[in-house]
Amino acid sequence: MIFEKVCELIREQLPIEGREITLDSRLVEDLGADSANVMMLIMDIEDTYDITVDDSMLSSVHTVGDIVEYLEKNVK
Repeated sequence: MIFEKVCELIREQLPIEGREITLDSRLVEDLGADSANVMMLIMDIEDTYDITVDDSMLSSVHTVGDIVEYLEKNVK
C-alpha cells in the first residue's frame, strides 16, 4: 500500500511516463529527479501521511525503497 502511494506521488512530481518504478529505482539517476523534485516529493509525503520527515532522512534517500522503508517505520 505504501509503495503504491509513493509511486503515485512520484508520478505526479516527475515526467516518467513509460518508466517502471521499482523499490530499487534511484530517484536521481533512474527517475530524473533533481533536488527540487525530491523536496517537493518529501513535502507531498508529509502532507499525505501527516508526518514530519526528519532532515537527516533527506541525505539518506536514494531509492524508492528508502522512502518506503522510512514510511513503514514512521507511519502508524
